Amino acid sequence: MPSNPVAETVASLMPTARTELTELVAFRSVADFDQFPKSESEGAANWVADALRTEGFQDVALLDTPDGTQSVYGYLPGPEGAKTVLLYAHYDVQPPLDEAGWTSPPFELTERDGRWYGRGTADCKGGVIMHLLALRALKANGGVPVHVKVIAEGSEEQGTGGLERYAEEHPDLLRADTIIIGDAGNFRVGLPTVTSILRGMTMMRVRVDTLEGNLHSGQFGGAAPDALAALIRVLDSLRAEDGSTTVDGLDARSSWDGLTYEEEQFRKDAKVLSGVELIGSGSVADRIWARPAVTVLGIDCPPVVGATPSVQAGARALISLRVPPGIDAAEATKLLQAHLEAHTPWGAHVRIEQIGQGQPFSADTTSPAYTAMADAMAVAYPGQEMQYAGQGGSIPLCNTLAALYPQAEILLIGLSEPEARIHALNESVSPQELERLSVAEALFLQNYAGS
Repeated sequence: MPSNPVAETVASLMPTARTELTELVAFRSVADFDQFPKSESEGAANWVADALRTEGFQDVALLDTPDGTQSVYGYLPGPEGAKTVLLYAHYDVQPPLDEAGWTSPPFELTERDGRWYGRGTADCKGGVIMHLLALRALKANGGVPVHVKVIAEGSEEQGTGGLERYAEEHPDLLRADTIIIGDAGNFRVGLPTVTSILRGMTMMRVRVDTLEGNLHSGQFGGAAPDALAALIRVLDSLRAEDGSTTVDGLDARSSWDGLTYEEEQFRKDAKVLSGVELIGSGSVADRIWARPAVTVLGIDCPPVVGATPSVQAGARALISLRVPPGIDAAEATKLLQAHLEAHTPWGAHVRIEQIGQGQPFSADTTSPAYTAMADAMAVAYPGQEMQYAGQGGSIPLCNTLAALYPQAEILLIGLSEPEARIHALNESVSPQELERLSVAEALFLQNYAGS
């Protein structure tokens, strides 16, 4: 990176950034309080609030959102008449899954092979640190030239919509001219990328019941309807032979006309085992950015160890459906529910519970803020031109903010490039990406203030 006062300041702050990210990662802030103590999330929220106060933020508050979690808000005033920029990240994280499968403890930041490992390092506690680094660099080089609002969500990973509902009830709180969502990622390490579309999401629990209680499989198997087998039939109906998602009535033919994602690169990024085929049809970008995709997230049934020779009376699954721009998530939810009901075999009783939903998002990439970001990234990533990509994940707040503030420009950047392995075992962040993106965000705020 060429000599630049902002870049030099960020580089000098990286040891502090590592210390702070270590502290923040140590909180087991999974917003599922049946699995992890609420005090862990509260501890992370207070850490973020204290960091904002230290940086001179005013009106710092822990917002009690309707889903029982807390989002952290703060306001840093800029020069009179300046524009207002909202910086978003979230401090809650996905569960660590099988902690024994981690090479190092998931809630202890550990450096290995030039990366920092730990749950939330990239998604999205690293985003909190990115915002802090950018603001500190500006304060050390003439000051922050815009009004800044920060919002750190406490339940993004759960999809329970607490912050969206809070924002709708307090429509002036997050109002801004431009919004930077720090929860996306570069297409690959070293390639500056702004995410221009997000798939939406709906999540459902489906329960199938066939008997009043389990039965001996030797005495009743062969005639007694097996609820687990019925559930497997239902789940299998959600995919075609090639693995494409098939929900009755849901269009799955859209295509992506932006950045190309080569199959071999995707196989490497996804760590697909040798000889295993990719699923679906069309280009990889079509499949992960432009088309709906269903995933079975979990099944409640007897584990193999300790299982008895029984016909199962009931079984349950958690299903996620990713919804691309152009499809209404509420309509997709109705179609998915109708499909599950229609494909439940043998007259089995089926109960469906919706537990989360978020609309897809598509950004206006022709806005002045995108020009300012492209210029900033050209400095932070010398020799590289900013790219536009999609993201298969969902950030439901984007649509809420777009609806509340239709004139606001929304940009999505972040640390979740493919090597980060977010939501999986051994999540990590590249400290070089943290440094470069912090520089890019700081330079963007300078560019945007003068635009």
